[in-house]
Amino acid sequence: MAPTLYITPASPPVRSVLMAAKTIGLNLDLQQVNLFKEEHKTPDFLKMNPQHSLPTLVDDDGFVLWDSHAIMAYLVSKYATSDSLYPSDIKTRALVDQRLHFDSGVAFRTLTQILRPMIFQGKKNVDQKDVDSALEVYSFVETFLEGREWIAGDSVTIADFSFISSLTSFNVAVKIEESKYPKLAGYLKRAECLPGYEANKEGLEAFIAIVKPLLK
Repeated sequence: MAPTLYITPASPPVRSVLMAAKTIGLNLDLQQVNLFKEEHKTPDFLKMNPQHSLPTLVDDDGFVLWDSHAIMAYLVSKYATSDSLYPSDIKTRALVDQRLHFDSGVAFRTLTQILRPMIFQGKKNVDQKDVDSALEVYSFVETFLEGREWIAGDSVTIADFSFISSLTSFNVAVKIEESKYPKLAGYLKRAECLPGYEANKEGLEAFIAIVKPLLK
């Protein structure tokens, strides 16, 4: 029996988990949740996940887990045939964890602060403060990629799935200029060749359909 993943396809965190699952060849039972209808706040969903966040995983033994970073680490640790996506080497894993925390606490948090007022509160533009916040994230990522092909080294890890989903979403609202961020732009081009990238592309199209009409 496949693990169940509750999703909304446009969500960057959802897309990161889908990329991880596709990369390791793991089939998931995908259950779509409509945020605009507040299906994530029903009594049954709140009983399962009191933070009412997506994605939420229910494994085949009933184990429930939320937060995309935790879900990816769990799925790869349990179902992958090697540790390459979440290395067992303590220093390499520590760097992957640092990048995951950066995505959670800085990159995705910034993206949410920019887009939540637009999607749910009717805001119609990205102001200069939002642009500056996004550009700061881009500058950090540009530095992270110094001397590296991928976000935590020369091999793809679960941290890349988080960064790819977040950064491709950022790019919809605040364009990533290749002349200013060449390493970041090159990174996203390489990402398009990854076996699991299609899982990001499909959800990104849904994300663009939601966000683009809100931009001036």
